[in-house]
Amino acid sequence: MSYQDDMRKRRGDSSDFHSVSMRMDAAKSEKGSHNHSHHDHSNLHGDYGNIALLYLLYILQGIPLGLAASIPMILANRGVTYKQQAEYSFVSWPFSIKLLWAPIVDSLFFARMGRRKTWLVPTQYLLGIGMLLLSYHVDDLLGEDDNPETKPRVAALTAAFFSLNFLAATQDIAVDGWALTMLKRENVGYASTCNSVGQTTGYFLGYVVFMALESAEFCNTYIRAQPADRGIITLAGFLYFWGIIFFFTTSLVWLLKHEKADDEVPKGDDVDLGIIGTYSMLMKIISLPAIRIMALFLLTCKVGFAATDSATGLKLVEAGVAKERLALLAIPLVPLQILLPLFISKYTAGPMPMSIFLKAFPVRLAFGLVFSFIVYVTPWFEIKSMDGHHFPWYYYALIIFVYALHQVAAYSMFVAVMAFYAQVSDPAVGGTYMTLLNTLTNLGGNWPSTLMLWFLDNLTWKSCSSSPDIDCYSEAGKQVQFLLCTS
Repeated sequence: MSYQDDMRKRRGDSSDFHSVSMRMDAAKSEKGSHNHSHHDHSNLHGDYGNIALLYLLYILQGIPLGLAASIPMILANRGVTYKQQAEYSFVSWPFSIKLLWAPIVDSLFFARMGRRKTWLVPTQYLLGIGMLLLSYHVDDLLGEDDNPETKPRVAALTAAFFSLNFLAATQDIAVDGWALTMLKRENVGYASTCNSVGQTTGYFLGYVVFMALESAEFCNTYIRAQPADRGIITLAGFLYFWGIIFFFTTSLVWLLKHEKADDEVPKGDDVDLGIIGTYSMLMKIISLPAIRIMALFLLTCKVGFAATDSATGLKLVEAGVAKERLALLAIPLVPLQILLPLFISKYTAGPMPMSIFLKAFPVRLAFGLVFSFIVYVTPWFEIKSMDGHHFPWYYYALIIFVYALHQVAAYSMFVAVMAFYAQVSDPAVGGTYMTLLNTLTNLGGNWPSTLMLWFLDNLTWKSCSSSPDIDCYSEAGKQVQFLLCTS
């Protein structure tokens, strides 16, 4: 249930110093040649290959993000507590705090290798090595699904996927900066499209596609002629496959793709502040009274959404809903995800974009009660039989309908706050302003979700019965229920 929320956070935080400067440069030319580039395809001559390469690099970036997002669903079936889920939730933090090391990636490089390839090539090789190594140990770290004696090693899983996401965030900084010089000046607006579409594609492959093909039930129902006990892929095999892909593609980029030297790049209007200058500028911005008030608002405004965003999917899995079914529910919501920002932007283009934010806030807050009610009534929809249990189609239709309405409120807030940032940022240091505000926005969503998961065990009550007519735990969430009901 967190697929759209995760991708919205990634896009909101995709702006390091150069990527935001790139969008600012594109915005300056939107009144002229940039707008025509979307209609005059001749402007893309010579950039088709570059756009394809950027799309590929962003797909690779999304793979570890999607895989990391699939782990909580797997852990929900293997007896972990919500406090352990809170511990694992730290893997999503690197993209929210990459502001801390973005100036270093931007400023330190080997001229002979290239400003961006200095960081891109090593980080992607390390991602490939990390995936290959993890493929040999991930089954031991997760524990055995049918053996409650082998418990998941959540701390080790957190360290492993945090490292992968850290490398992916560093790769994102390098690719965003490279896009500025790889594409022609009039085509830099396409870089953000490559970012959004490519990262979403990679995330989709690593999360939705993996969850579906790893599920024995899905494969037996829709793919196989003869049923089997497991899906057609495993997490270890999936990690190994993408580790090889990372090695192959990184080698090709290193050997075949030329990066322009600094003297080959046209000088823009922005000034390279360097590492010390950038950090000094950040401190000056943070010291502004208006920014401090804004920071307090951004760091606390999402507290009311924490339970809905972080626990709804896990609670539904605990109630017996198959994790791969929840992942597949993201598919019909993708068109809505694409169209909503386009529609909402018409109402946030005026002088008061935050008015849309304030109107959507109580609506999104109310959806917390709606999702709580859905979690509460989910067992009523369960249909049990000799072959197991399942939920009817109208139950999934209800979830899609409610979540689609929730997305309208969530995207209204997201688009409104992005428009507000664009209006209030000082053009002279717009990249630094936007990156700081985006970092605060994403941290404001991360810490409440982690804290909510941490306290969820203490806020959950269960009653059990020894009667043979009453199930103490559901089939899908058997390990979680087993631990709680036998205490």
